[in-house]
Amino acid sequence: MTIFFTSDTHFGDPRVLRIDRRPFPDMPGHDAALVEAWNARVGPDDTVWHLGDFSLGPPPERIAALLAALNGHKHLIVGNNDGPATLAAPGWASVAHYAETEVEGRRLILCHYAFRTWNGLGRGAINLHGHSHGRLKPIPRQYDVGVDAQGLHPVTLDQILVSRRGRGGGRTAPDETGQDVGDAASDQGKRATVETESAQTFGKSAVTSRRKSAEPSA
Repeated sequence: MTIFFTSDTHFGDPRVLRIDRRPFPDMPGHDAALVEAWNARVGPDDTVWHLGDFSLGPPPERIAALLAALNGHKHLIVGNNDGPATLAAPGWASVAHYAETEVEGRRLILCHYAFRTWNGLGRGAINLHGHSHGRLKPIPRQYDVGVDAQGLHPVTLDQILVSRRGRGGGRTAPDETGQDVGDAASDQGKRATVETESAQTFGKSAVTSRRKSAEPSA
């Protein structure tokens, strides 16, 4: 069994063709492509965590049919566009606004929304979220798992953790805590620069003070 993550499929929601510029001529084509991509990766015995905004617009029977067409045991983390028909659709293994789980020895904090801080952050916990459609500036140990950030199909944790490699001028894979090594190195470099600048400023102040002390009084 493999565990996958995705978010913001927005089945039946024509706004994504315009706002997010998804490359489909119409919603039937969009929805069919997402179902096909999902089932190409996910098997009947796999698990998928959908982090919100599953669908918006279709009638309850259409939402139920879409959910039934997707492989796997599906858990919904509720998004702001998930209405009563989505929440009540048969086929969800669970429905919640927030969840904590562990995958491959890593603690995961799941919510539709990105957090500024989260439970276990200092101990390496990773925040997976949706909602931002790939537009939110990434921070260490936080990942957007949505369709617009990760692709049309659900992705595994390993795929998520390496998804920033090569972006932004040389990001590297996460270390054992889940933090990007490149981010950690950047933080250390910034701290070193600040410390150097502080030492230089202190040194200049000390020299100026000694010079004033050596000057004869009037």
